[in-house]
Amino acid sequence: MPRTHAEHGYEGSGLASVYSDGRTASGEHMNPGAMTAAHRTLPFGTMVTVVNNRNGRSVTVRINDRGPFVHGRVIDLSPAAARVIGVDGLAPVSLIVGRRA
Repeated sequence: MPRTHAEHGYEGSGLASVYSDGRTASGEHMNPGAMTAAHRTLPFGTMVTVVNNRNGRSVTVRINDRGPFVHGRVIDLSPAAARVIGVDGLAPVSLIVGRRA
C-alpha cells in the first residue's frame, strides 16, 4: 500500500506525459524550460524525482500545476524535464517524493 503524500519518500509509478500550458494552477506562468511538473494531489512546491523506467535516467522537478487528467497518467512533465530523462510523448516512470521547496 502506498504511503501518504505527507510522508517523506512517497513512491508511485505510472505513465508520464509532456505538457505546456500558458498558466499553471499555482498561478505561475508555464515555463517550458523549467524543471516543473503537474500532479493531481501533491502540494505545490513538492520536489519529486522522476525516473524513466525505460532508460534509468532521472530528473527532480517541482510541482506547480494540477494534472494530468487522463486515466493512467501520474505526472505531466515540462518539456525541459521530459528532455532530461528522454520522454517524448509517454513513458513509464517511477516517482520518489522528497521535501517541499
